[in-house]
Amino acid sequence: MKKIALGNTQLKISPIIFGGNVFGWTLNEKESFKMLDAIFELGINCIDTADVYSRWYNGNTGGESEKIIGKWMKERGNRDMMVICTKAGMDMGQGGIDISEKHLKKSIDDSLNRLQTDYVDLYYAHKDDESTPPEETLGTFKKLINEKRVRYIGASNFSSERLRQSLLVAEENGLPAYTVYQPEYNLVERSKLEGAIEEVCNDFNLGVATYFSLASGLLTGKYNSQEAVENSSRTDYVKKHWNQKTRSIIHAVTEIAKNHSVSPAAVSLAWLLQNPRVTAPIVSATKKEHLDAFAQAVNLELSNSEMETLNNISA
Repeated sequence: MKKIALGNTQLKISPIIFGGNVFGWTLNEKESFKMLDAIFELGINCIDTADVYSRWYNGNTGGESEKIIGKWMKERGNRDMMVICTKAGMDMGQGGIDISEKHLKKSIDDSLNRLQTDYVDLYYAHKDDESTPPEETLGTFKKLINEKRVRYIGASNFSSERLRQSLLVAEENGLPAYTVYQPEYNLVERSKLEGAIEEVCNDFNLGVATYFSLASGLLTGKYNSQEAVENSSRTDYVKKHWNQKTRSIIHAVTEIAKNHSVSPAAVSLAWLLQNPRVTAPIVSATKKEHLDAFAQAVNLELSNSEMETLNNISA
């Protein structure tokens, strides 16, 4: 896959980022290694994970995804060929959201140990902790960058006000600034990027890496009935968004997919790839054949008319 710049960083990544939330959750270690080998072979060199993945599943305690990725890179000897993005600040059973200096220092130590590496390419504040001043969080990130344990920093799940404040604090105090923002964004859910957050990203030239890029599977075409929704492993999210508008979006995506002889997932990802406000979508897979949609999406060029149809129906 042709490499692109991740926002205004020097990181060169595949146009699709693989979501590591499945490692240690829906994929065990052996299955995860097979998937990691497959995405590597496909040309995907960027993996997005977090310290909390996959804390809430199968009796896990957190860090399972990072451990699997770290062991795989160690065994394959390919750390320098990968761009690893991880996050800190969510609840690891230590008292809720926390992006204070104390918590971030402990979190990076733990993540680097699990990943079996000396540095993280992109380190996100996973969620905003409004009790911690931006000066403290960014000051801590500066120390981690100076220590060469972190190359770049990003933010996820911030309000537009707090994101802008943090970026202004960085400018005014000579502190490192967030270079990438990670929002939920897809054809079904557009409001968490478009509008105020998008304006901040544009004003400060932030890259945008979208999560839930396929709306937890809704945009893959596998949900075509209420029964399918009820049987979903992600029932809460799917039920929340299962309405007439979503069904209309799925129908439009499916029809466009038929015209191009590709999967609905490929069309949904192509919409993101051709979206000027998106740098790269984050997307997961649990079966090797699911990766076909990634390759199709990268090579698919939706027409202006098709983009307009999808923009209008999902507005």
